[in-house]
Amino acid sequence: MPNMDSGDKRLVRRKRIRKKIKGTPERPRLSVYRGNRNIYTQIIDDTQGRTLVSASSMEPSVKAKVKGFTVDTAKVVGELLAEKAKEKGISMVVFDRGGYKYHGKIKALADGARTGGLDF
Repeated sequence: MPNMDSGDKRLVRRKRIRKKIKGTPERPRLSVYRGNRNIYTQIIDDTQGRTLVSASSMEPSVKAKVKGFTVDTAKVVGELLAEKAKEKGISMVVFDRGGYKYHGKIKALADGARTGGLDF
């Protein structure tokens, strides 16, 4: 692989992960995107190509609880996503880390979703 920066490597990892993970109506996919200032999550049914639930650090309820973009912010977003998913009757998901390493903010988001009641 000639001269790949970290963003390109993440996309290669993301493709490799997505080959193995599929969201179904019984167990949809929890997808994560982490930008420089915010984190975005969606629960997706890949059979229909529909987003069932979404949450991000840009929502007013998250901004009211925490300041900035920290591990605590990611945990609050995970809890918010789990709460919204419970309202829609979703309890089991497949976790798609989007090519990011499973530590720091991504791990905090997953832990927050688990404490909120999602199983994966």
